[in-house]
Amino acid sequence: MNPLFQQVIIKAVKNSQGKDTRLDKGNYNFAKAFYKFKISIIHLLKDSFLIAIGILSAGFGLEGFLLPNSFIDGGVTGMSLLASEITKYPLPLLIVIINIPFVILGFSQIGKTFAIKSIIAITGLALSITFIHFPVITSDKLLIAVFGGFFIGAGIGFAVRGGGVLDGTEVLALYLGKRTGLTIGDIILVFNIIIFSFAAYLLSIETALYSILTYLSASKTVDFVIAGVEEYTGVTIISSHSNEVRLMIIEKMGRGVTIYNGKRGYGKRGETPDSMDIVYTVITRLEIAKLQSEVDKIDPNAFVVMNTVKDTKGGMIKKRPLH
Repeated sequence: MNPLFQQVIIKAVKNSQGKDTRLDKGNYNFAKAFYKFKISIIHLLKDSFLIAIGILSAGFGLEGFLLPNSFIDGGVTGMSLLASEITKYPLPLLIVIINIPFVILGFSQIGKTFAIKSIIAITGLALSITFIHFPVITSDKLLIAVFGGFFIGAGIGFAVRGGGVLDGTEVLALYLGKRTGLTIGDIILVFNIIIFSFAAYLLSIETALYSILTYLSASKTVDFVIAGVEEYTGVTIISSHSNEVRLMIIEKMGRGVTIYNGKRGYGKRGETPDSMDIVYTVITRLEIAKLQSEVDKIDPNAFVVMNTVKDTKGGMIKKRPLH
């Protein structure tokens, strides 16, 4: 809980001795409302900053690398670049127009706040391309493809972290994925294959191939920005020596643990519905080998399940110093 919020509550409780309880309830409600308002403002400022960084990064990638060399990217941005190259209509206008259906779809699928942030982000990107003139960095095609994709991907990733999108492809993929059973990655891949096929036909095969490289660079950068520098792994350990495993994780690895109470369902000896503690912890990928080694020392028959954790918040995620 926020320290300021705690102080106001403690003060309200102390004042409750011999005073009207309605006043104390009013103090509590005011403190709670103020705390929520403060958190909302902090998140709004943080999201606005991330979206602004995303706009500038994507604008730099487009003007400093792709546009001067007639390269395209995947997704809605690629559609806009391809349409601009063919029709000669202004790219900022096409980015806004082509993204409108995806923003409307996002409003119905995700929510009003997401749609508003996306409109602001897309409009901001169009304005940055129009009014901010970034310098042309290089004419080397390989560097254009790699670093153009990097800056566009970083821009898209920062916008997503800010709660909006610069490219509506993910919204369409989410919508179709619910109705077709395909994964979001599969839908985006099919979508981009169509775009690059048109690019090969209308522009040149070489341009299409470099554009695929741009898309790969951008998609990997998006994953990196959204997932963060440290990619975490959630580990569930089922062992008859759960207390030793718990102590090992705390004392040797410096990580926090959560204990679930569960029962075995079926083991090597058949049905064994025995009660036992299940250990869950979150570690980085670099610590997986050490954890497996330490668990094997305690219980080589332990059942270990690992899954990728996209994001974490709260708790003891950062490794504490070992003494």
